[in-house]
Amino acid sequence: MNDRTPLKVTTSDHDGARVLHPQGEIGYQEAPEFRTFVRAAFDAKPRAVVVDLGGVAYMGTPGVATLVEGLQISKRVGIPLVVAAMNDRVRAIFEIARLHTVFKIAASVDEAVKP
Repeated sequence: MNDRTPLKVTTSDHDGARVLHPQGEIGYQEAPEFRTFVRAAFDAKPRAVVVDLGGVAYMGTPGVATLVEGLQISKRVGIPLVVAAMNDRVRAIFEIARLHTVFKIAASVDEAVKP
């Protein structure tokens, strides 16, 4: 039986920033779709890319790897990447991997999109 919450990703634009709103879980099955959205966000050439993690109940290694890939793209193209609104479970994953020291993290999307 599959108890996984399917991934749904929507996007919005706020003050020139592209915001990704994933909902559900980001594991092995969902990471390729999530990667497509992350890459497309940078391709739009916004002033910043924000990933709103408020709707992500769980993020496995492939989801984290996708965000690390996004950070590499960010540095290469000069567009900031900000992750926002993490729940405690996702934040713990970032802290265990020490990724909270390399990502820009905002408490909310509103904070993340401020110029």
